Amino acid sequence: MADLHRQSTGSRETSGLRALLSSWDRQVFTGVASREWPGAEPVLPRLSRSANHGLLWFGAAAGIAALGRDARSRRAAVRGVASLAVASAVINTVGKRSVRRARPLLDAVPVMRQLKRQPFTTSFPSGHAASAAAFATGVALESKGWGAVVAPVAASVAFSRVYTGVHYPSDVLVGTALGVGAALAVRGAVPTRSQMPAPGRPREHAPALPGGEGMVVVVNRESGSADCAPAVRTALPLSEVVECAPDELPVELAKAAGSARALGIVGGDGTVNLAATIAATHRLPLAVFPGGTLNHFAYDLGIESVVDTCRAVEAGEAVGVDLGRFRPGPGGRPDPGYFVNTFSLGVYPELVRIRERWSPRIGSWPAGILAAGRVLRGEHPLEAEIEGRRRPMWLLFAGNGVYKGVGPTPGHRHNLADGLLDIRVVHGGRLPGLRLLGAALAGKLNRSPVHAARRLHRLRIGGLAPGTLLAYDGEVAEAPRDLVVDKVVDALTVYRPQRLL
Repeated sequence: MADLHRQSTGSRETSGLRALLSSWDRQVFTGVASREWPGAEPVLPRLSRSANHGLLWFGAAAGIAALGRDARSRRAAVRGVASLAVASAVINTVGKRSVRRARPLLDAVPVMRQLKRQPFTTSFPSGHAASAAAFATGVALESKGWGAVVAPVAASVAFSRVYTGVHYPSDVLVGTALGVGAALAVRGAVPTRSQMPAPGRPREHAPALPGGEGMVVVVNRESGSADCAPAVRTALPLSEVVECAPDELPVELAKAAGSARALGIVGGDGTVNLAATIAATHRLPLAVFPGGTLNHFAYDLGIESVVDTCRAVEAGEAVGVDLGRFRPGPGGRPDPGYFVNTFSLGVYPELVRIRERWSPRIGSWPAGILAAGRVLRGEHPLEAEIEGRRRPMWLLFAGNGVYKGVGPTPGHRHNLADGLLDIRVVHGGRLPGLRLLGAALAGKLNRSPVHAARRLHRLRIGGLAPGTLLAYDGEVAEAPRDLVVDKVVDALTVYRPQRLL
């Protein structure tokens, strides 16, 4: 009897709580419906409709990626869409089928607020609120700035579902909670940049330059995004910013190195290569502002925007970086050549040469496809002596630091001061296209029929035929008959914020 009494009491308490929540739900719904909301009538119904099927958020993701124009913005857009997809899947497969709640009656909602097409699914929980919360949270986890832009829109979409009478407030609150949970679940599976382990790079001393005082920033006018020069002037008003054409870069960089406490550079990897060489020669700290098309060096350092570099310059935060070297230098000059990213022989230099010739006419991507098609039709692999052994090969790649990724295709570097060269070779043979694909599938095997990968401090290459091309950081030059590839350890001091946003 006592057990029956307790069960009866518990059932009455549960029913009472459910009735209380239902009463609150209806009171708030009626209050929203009966109240005048200035400026809401022409906006909220349209905003609510625009979020159907996630169209508003897909458009927002495209806008963030296009307007942001940096890796952080692209990551924010992708994470927002991924979070939205997870939230939608949970709502549509579990949420809507678990609680079959009827939609609110529209008697209290003014006709002008009501949607022209009423939804036919169950009311609990709100899919629109879940999608809005998931997208906004996903974006904010990668970029607080873009998150602040998206959050008011997401909140407006969630509120519009009560305003237009298609959901009770509790539907929206639970949907919002599920959306936030979906974004956090995605972060658990794919960590954000702020959750990644600290990069293995030694800290170096560099002068703190408030407002950029004492720094000269040289800008390549023809780099991929040289319009970041105004942003540098605004963020570092005491710095000297010099804009010049590509053929004027060596003179302007040398002039800047003679008077500056620190050297800044805006441009792509080829431009950064010039600046790094001069900075290492004059023992000046280097500030890299990502202003090119790809910006591999800056991104591998963890620098994704002008703001990152400016914060480091003003705080005096920097890391040590190795500099790759090959001797003799480009064109057989006695002075060594340097690379901050990669050095290569074989099909890659030829691919770069053809791509650069055609890209001004047809664009970078079509030119790259055209170059690959022409190069892979070749039938004469490169002949060279590697550490005294002569062999044919389609590709020899040397990275300044160990790259992540499989096969001969480099990914990203975690440590730019490891003292190592990442050597990858695709052996010669017939059907170069299939061999390159096979090498990519082979992974990081030290030995395979098509691909070899080694980590070395130095590599000797000899017996190159006249006219053989080499590539370094996207630049192409004629290779000498014999050369040595190695590294200058901790040659550069590069500004980089210790705490990345």
